[in-house]
Amino acid sequence: MNGDLKLIAGNSNPELAREISECLGVPLCDAEVGRFPDGEISVHIKETVRGTDVFVIQSTSPPVNEHYMELFLIIDALRRASARRITAVMPYYGYARQDRKFIGRVPISAKLMANFLETAGADRVLTLDLPAGQIQGFFDIPVDNLRIDPIFAKHLEREGLAQDNVVIVAPDVGAAKRASAVAERLKLPYAIVEKTRVSERTGEVEARHVIGDVKGKRAIIVDDIIATGGTVIAAAEILLEHGAREVYAAFSHGVFAGPCIQRLERSPIERVFVTNTIQPPESPKVTVISVGQLFAEVIARIHEERSVSQLFPHY
Repeated sequence: MNGDLKLIAGNSNPELAREISECLGVPLCDAEVGRFPDGEISVHIKETVRGTDVFVIQSTSPPVNEHYMELFLIIDALRRASARRITAVMPYYGYARQDRKFIGRVPISAKLMANFLETAGADRVLTLDLPAGQIQGFFDIPVDNLRIDPIFAKHLEREGLAQDNVVIVAPDVGAAKRASAVAERLKLPYAIVEKTRVSERTGEVEARHVIGDVKGKRAIIVDDIIATGGTVIAAAEILLEHGAREVYAAFSHGVFAGPCIQRLERSPIERVFVTNTIQPPESPKVTVISVGQLFAEVIARIHEERSVSQLFPHY
């Protein structure tokens, strides 16, 4: 037995934490995650966690360094307070972009974060749609990486966007597997936008060609992260140039860095669907897909030692 189920939330996404808590019928632990006068993070767990099964809910979203440090310190406090098992629930896993050395003398940040989490005392990690599946192998503890394709497929069906005149689009070759999984679930065709990244530093891209038929169709771009919006806007423009009737987009994680929202609102994209792994901004073009119920169900299954993969056919 893993002891009583406890939930603790950092400061990254309190609304999602409350939703998970309400779905489980388990209140959030009385915990204070604040700052000392000099800016250092202070953590105080104000109730006993000895012998319990604790799930720490913290997306490592911007400001990513602050939220990671909160997570490390919460985990350390729980370990020193004799929690039986500690699961880091990270709906968004920050620093995942660098999962390999693409040029000389750069870090593998995703691996370093895995080391930090294990050193802090995490026994398990629960996350959604890692940019690269191999990041799971950076850990020597169990990692549950929830798939996004059934979530997107179900939402697009509810929105009436799973019809014969729809094509699912990957905005680049790297997103092809994710887009094809959504297309397969909906029994729809998919296409790929071939792009060239002009600048690794700024993320500026130039879209060039479309592989697949989009003429006269409603195109839905599927990807994991929207940050500056450069990739998706460039992809939308070239899809329209190739005859697409309308363009929508769906993302697992909405970082919405800098002027991204303003750029989207000026863009030809009809609507952007995004989960609430990161607290989303308000915009008439942004529709939020809640994953609170999903994370609550997975947390319950982990606590009760039941299968997680049964929630995801073909997982």
